[in-house]
Amino acid sequence: MAQSAKSLVNTIELGRSIKRKREAMKLSLRDVADETGVSASTLSRIENGTGKPDADNIASLTTWLNMPIERVMNSARGKSDGEISPVVYFPHEAMPDIVEAHLRADRNLSPETAKSLAELFRVAYTQFSVPGTAPARGRKK
Repeated sequence: MAQSAKSLVNTIELGRSIKRKREAMKLSLRDVADETGVSASTLSRIENGTGKPDADNIASLTTWLNMPIERVMNSARGKSDGEISPVVYFPHEAMPDIVEAHLRADRNLSPETAKSLAELFRVAYTQFSVPGTAPARGRKK
């Protein structure tokens, strides 16, 4: 197998998502391990981008994250270098997560800029959203 073969799992995406949710819920790695069945040491490696989770761990973690598994899978077939993958999301996902996925998919933004913009949006969304209310779509004034 070629050394340059691209990994099928985007561990950076998975690790960021786990760490973000874990910190937001004020959970330890052990707490998440107990909830997901994935060991704390494996979780730590995934969060740090050094772990290679197996299929069962990916399924458990994306279920815990309430995230479509397609978000963390890299399709190696039929893609040329530089081709943008579509952002996959489900309607139940939180708006900040959807916006962050779109920002990271934008080839005109560096990863650092996309991350900063996503965090800025997340903070603003949290500050200005009203808990327990759905956005008013199509409502006339």
